[in-house]
Amino acid sequence: MSRGDLTDAQWERLEAVLPPIPKMGRPPRDRRQVFDGIWWRARTGSPWRDVPERCGPWETVYAVFRRWQIDGTWPRILKKLHVKADADGIIEWEVSVDSTVCRAHQHAAGARKKGLTIRAGRVRAAWRSSRNDHGLGRSRGGLTTKIHLAVDASFHVLAAVITAGQRGDAPVFERVMEKIRVPRVGVGRPRTRPKHVLADRAYSSLQIRSYLRKRGIAHTIPEKRDQAGHRIRRGSAGGRPPGFDREMYKRRHKVECRIGLLKQARGVAARYDNPGASFGGSTVYRHATPCLRVQAQTAPKPARQPSRRNR
Repeated sequence: MSRGDLTDAQWERLEAVLPPIPKMGRPPRDRRQVFDGIWWRARTGSPWRDVPERCGPWETVYAVFRRWQIDGTWPRILKKLHVKADADGIIEWEVSVDSTVCRAHQHAAGARKKGLTIRAGRVRAAWRSSRNDHGLGRSRGGLTTKIHLAVDASFHVLAAVITAGQRGDAPVFERVMEKIRVPRVGVGRPRTRPKHVLADRAYSSLQIRSYLRKRGIAHTIPEKRDQAGHRIRRGSAGGRPPGFDREMYKRRHKVECRIGLLKQARGVAARYDNPGASFGGSTVYRHATPCLRVQAQTAPKPARQPSRRNR
């Protein structure tokens, strides 16, 4: 095992939620070897052709990554990890919402816009793309991509939406909240409503507050200065100020820490993938690995055997 590869504890938890190996055809390459190659590429941001030889042929590594991105396997793996974490009581359902901007390399531009057919291994799937599917926008800094995240207090990414870099935070808030969906073990509806939502001033709007009140979700969002001034100028017609708990708002640092942990991977901090779906696949895989780390740290440890002196 080289530096940065999955540990034995992380691989044990990840292997349990992977799809079964097909019985027909040639036996596939060692899955852990392939996953180390995918993780190496997401961590370094290097081209796929530069994947180390210890991870196997780069064509195999890329084919597995791309095929699972096309058929939606990566989100299903992340959802299974969430189900296990929720069943173990690790997810605390105190959600913080925020976004981060990633600079796009020149290799990320130039994806086809009329539609194309992608060949990944033996699977051939038609993927019709549009200009908005790539999540690539132009702002002052050049080409950028924005990742909107909903993170709980245990650093699990419950929802993620990728948009162009110039998109605002507030218009995407409802999309992020609607993607929170964690199935329950056994009977019951999937859980979609957190206990509390924390967000910064960018999400201070009447529409967002009404949306959260309608769903019965407590929230802590500071009021913008211009909104407070406008309310005060209106007098009694301006209504009461929204409630704000300063001590509760301090817990919003969890999403900032999670973004910093996410951007430790150079393949996410700077976007190099041409199609937006491939960048989304790298982001989802990057979400899953720290979840494995958190679950491995919070897993119950075996009972310690008494020493000979205490027997």
